[in-house]
Amino acid sequence: MALSASCDTVSQKRTLSSLLYGRVMKRPKQEDARRLQEAAIQLLEQQQNLCGLLREVGTTDPCNIFRTQNVEQKQAGSEGATSTSACSLLACELRRRASQLGVPAAALSVKIMLERLMEITGSEEEEKRRGLLTSSQRVQLCVLLESSRELLSQGVLCPKLLWQEYRRDQRLPNLEVVYHLHFCNILTLKYIIESDEEARLWLVSQVKALCGWTPPHGDEETKQVQRKVLSTVVGVLVGSGFELIQEAAAADRRASLLCCSVLDDMLFWLLDTEGKSLPLQCAGAGAELWIQIFDASLCGVSVSVETLQHFFTHSLTQTLTYKPRLTVSDAIALQNEWTFAKANRLLTSLFRKLAVIFSVEQLLCHLQQVLETHEVNWKHVLCFLSTLLAYNPCAQLSLRELLSRLLSSAFEGYDLDNMITAFLLARQGALEGPAIFPSYSNWFKMSFGGGSGYHATSKKSLVFLLKFLSDLVPFEPPQYLKVHILQPPYVPVKHRSLLMEYVTLAKTRLADLKESVEDMGLYEDVSGAGGASLQCPAVQDVEKAVSLFESTGRISATVMEASIFRRPYFLARFLPALLTPRMLPVKADARMSFIEALKKADKIPAAQYSSYVESCQKQRQQDRGAVCLDTNDEPLEVLKIQLQEFTELLVEGNDGEMSAQLSRISHTLNVIFPGRNDEPVGRTVIELHTNTPLSPELHVKVVRMILRNFCQCVLDASRANPPNKQSPWASRFVSALLGNTQLLSGLIHGLWDLFHNQAAALSAAHLLGLAVFAVHLHACMPHGPLVQLFPPTLPEPVRVGEALSSALVCSTHSNMLFCVRLCVAALCYGICRGDSLPQQQQQDYILNSFYKKRPRRGQPGAAVSVATASARACRPPPHALTTSTPRKARSLRSRRLWIGRTRSRIWSNS
Repeated sequence: MALSASCDTVSQKRTLSSLLYGRVMKRPKQEDARRLQEAAIQLLEQQQNLCGLLREVGTTDPCNIFRTQNVEQKQAGSEGATSTSACSLLACELRRRASQLGVPAAALSVKIMLERLMEITGSEEEEKRRGLLTSSQRVQLCVLLESSRELLSQGVLCPKLLWQEYRRDQRLPNLEVVYHLHFCNILTLKYIIESDEEARLWLVSQVKALCGWTPPHGDEETKQVQRKVLSTVVGVLVGSGFELIQEAAAADRRASLLCCSVLDDMLFWLLDTEGKSLPLQCAGAGAELWIQIFDASLCGVSVSVETLQHFFTHSLTQTLTYKPRLTVSDAIALQNEWTFAKANRLLTSLFRKLAVIFSVEQLLCHLQQVLETHEVNWKHVLCFLSTLLAYNPCAQLSLRELLSRLLSSAFEGYDLDNMITAFLLARQGALEGPAIFPSYSNWFKMSFGGGSGYHATSKKSLVFLLKFLSDLVPFEPPQYLKVHILQPPYVPVKHRSLLMEYVTLAKTRLADLKESVEDMGLYEDVSGAGGASLQCPAVQDVEKAVSLFESTGRISATVMEASIFRRPYFLARFLPALLTPRMLPVKADARMSFIEALKKADKIPAAQYSSYVESCQKQRQQDRGAVCLDTNDEPLEVLKIQLQEFTELLVEGNDGEMSAQLSRISHTLNVIFPGRNDEPVGRTVIELHTNTPLSPELHVKVVRMILRNFCQCVLDASRANPPNKQSPWASRFVSALLGNTQLLSGLIHGLWDLFHNQAAALSAAHLLGLAVFAVHLHACMPHGPLVQLFPPTLPEPVRVGEALSSALVCSTHSNMLFCVRLCVAALCYGICRGDSLPQQQQQDYILNSFYKKRPRRGQPGAAVSVATASARACRPPPHALTTSTPRKARSLRSRRLWIGRTRSRIWSNS
């Protein structure tokens, strides 16, 4: 009984843990652990997806199991190690799976890479519609390619097999994908071009499509990617196609030819786009982008300078010889339409890009070589020359030397090709205006007008020239025929009959063109820019005849011959232009004396002379003649925009662009002032009717716009540099205006009116700008037209500076102060500007009439010069001078002090 009680007590006190503790535990066996591991691996294998594993390796999700530690540690080194370990795991899995399937690991890796690539980029139709990848697609692609680089480093990926499989279904490669493959050094573009037989076809089409594709508005990232892709493609193509290799392998030569052909196809596409003459926004935007890529990708970055020069030389040759369908006769007839101002911007932009790394001499030598060895596209050749002249003001001298070589070679070997080339190039230069190249008539006279001309060495040379000119007659525009008739080549007396045969032929051709010989002026000088109106030659002939009469005192032989041999022109045009009614001066001027001389020689019919005298007595003032009354504001708006663009270019300091812009401005002014736009022969006289306002209103607006813009340009240029350190922009600006006599007359009239009638309304900025304009106007035309004032306040025609000086009056204190300020501003600018010039040119920038300015007789203070007036107007207060200083020293000091203050005040106001 006691025993049972004790057993019950023990059983009640023991717990479950104590009971289990007392049991013998069974130890696990090693075989069981191995079986468990195999079971787990088998479970994973059944659920494993290689594409999904690749997606997890390349994901940017911070919850990715391979990047959990990276997010926690946030260490760059740990990120790289984790990424490497993830790719190692993927590589191991690829090898294991490939071993099971019995295929190479590289083939399996390519398969899953392409699946992932197609998943990112989408279908081929979507790629065409989209153009470039989206930002998210671009990120995913970069991560995928980074993983591919790791697989490549571990020997699991074959790039060549990747490209073969990518192109297996004739799928057009995405150019951005190709760029990223090249950038990540997985598949270079050079290898793709060498290995893909159809690379030329799809690469050209893809580049064209990308050039023509417009990124979404405001998406700057996509625009940068677009340019980067194109620049990389161009860099590889130029480097592979034009790098000079001494002994290149056959494969390298094939790749080089392929790259050249791709670039040529793109160039021909650009030239075809230009030939369609469509607006840039319609068809040329892609071509414009392709031109811009040359600057962005090649200059010293992607390729060497020698390779770049080789490419640009090749491209220039291809452009000059592209589709040479136009004959020489076509070029002679259509040359007037191929000036820089009329050329397509695509073509001029291309020429500028191709010429930027060469000197003018190199370009002209290459042009000569192309002309001698190829059939050329004359439109492209002449547009290239115009572009070169427009952007390089120094090219005029080089072109003259080239023309001299061509003419020498032509007459040495009686070579028609060189002769034709010289004439076409000379005419093209003349079409750009006198500010860029001399007129055709001047060039022809300098080349053939004297006994030392190229043709004057023998009769054979003379016959060669006259036969050449005769062969041109059926195709010549009338203005060139007029030059050859009015300024014929030098011919010895014994061979005069040869010249008369050509003159007869040329006059017959003019008659066929309904260009009457009688309408040609006696001293007419026409440029290639176009013909003149019927009144202009007669007016110019009168001015020239009066000028010659004034200098010699005799009627010129040309006028006497015209009164006999060209009597219809003399009676119907010359005399009416000479006998235009006007207010006769009290003292006979040169025009009146010339009329009297003709009357005494019985060259003016009595009735016509009596009618002239009667009309002059009745009519006190006469309009200056018919002018263009077109009030269309369109050319005015174009001129306004062009002048604003010129101001912006001046601030940027781009000399080439400024010269080109001046060519466009000159062309627009010739539209607004449709009269003669060539330089007159000899020294003509411009009549300035001071009591008659300038008309029509359109011309007034143009003159004011030009002067206002010039004043603004002076201010902008002076903020950066003093006059002696500025570019010659002002001289070029004024020179571009001198080719049109009608415009020049309006500018002089406008300046005179401002100085004489509106001085009080001019600000300091206007005063400074107008003073500078007057200085350059004086310097640019030392032998230019004279100005005759009406009413005649001066006894004879004078230079422009003296005519403008007569507008300055000193009748009141304010007038005198304005006169002093203007004259001193002009003198200070002229002296400062002359410091940077040769000594013989410095005097051209000093207006003697301003330096020696005195009030006209009858005005108060008639004996006061500018220097004296300036000293009086700005004399320092008495307390500024010590009593011990001699009077002469004080006067000299005050004058120097005033000049210094005036100069600093003038330039500080700018």
